[in-house]
Amino acid sequence: MGIDQHIDQTRLPKHVSVIMDGNGRWAKQRGKLRTFGHNKGVKAVRETVECAAEMGIEYLTLYAFSTENWNRPQVEVNALMTLLVKTINKETKTLMDNDIRLNAIGNLNSLPKSCFKELNEAIEKTKDNTRMTLTLALSYSSKWELIEAVKTIAKNVKDGELNPDAIDESVIDQHLCTLGIPDPELLIRTSGEQRISNFLLWQIAYSELYFTDKLWPDFDRKDFEAAIIDYQGRERRFGKISEQVSA
Repeated sequence: MGIDQHIDQTRLPKHVSVIMDGNGRWAKQRGKLRTFGHNKGVKAVRETVECAAEMGIEYLTLYAFSTENWNRPQVEVNALMTLLVKTINKETKTLMDNDIRLNAIGNLNSLPKSCFKELNEAIEKTKDNTRMTLTLALSYSSKWELIEAVKTIAKNVKDGELNPDAIDESVIDQHLCTLGIPDPELLIRTSGEQRISNFLLWQIAYSELYFTDKLWPDFDRKDFEAAIIDYQGRERRFGKISEQVSA
């Protein structure tokens, strides 16, 4: 399937991040258990990844499981972890066939051993792929990430390895999970909710935000393309005025 002709291939965001929201509500609307919605959401993941890769997006980051999600009912958490293992196992071949590198950020050591194992095996298998980097944010939250960064920086200062006066944005960047990944130019959130939910708070300082009412299982490539078209219609000023940007 071809890319929407309204998309300017010369003005694509290098990195797109997505908060995949609405699986539970999608299932509830159909009188099903929340886990049914999570299973259906896998199709939206596949379509989004394929569309982004075909379009030429270099980095795609998906918010798959937050640190706060551990507080959900245990049956749902167990189902999500089982689904994660199953999906990674099933989709690794597709990632290889499409030259997509898998990456993960978050407190990965908190994942069940089976999930951690499958995840690391898939990351290892796809490490040499170059078409696009797909990052899964798992057991992730920005507050956790920043706390860990501050701890490490504080230790470096205490050990005399870092001068406090040398701490700047680049030092913070070097201690985040996303080291080596450019900040996202576009953040998409589904389900109509208009909040960030503790996701990439440092990295999205200048990201364009795009909110859609579509629940995640209904999100498809046309919706992803619509978000890109909307992004391309915006003027990104980074604190400057329009005349400076145009010049």
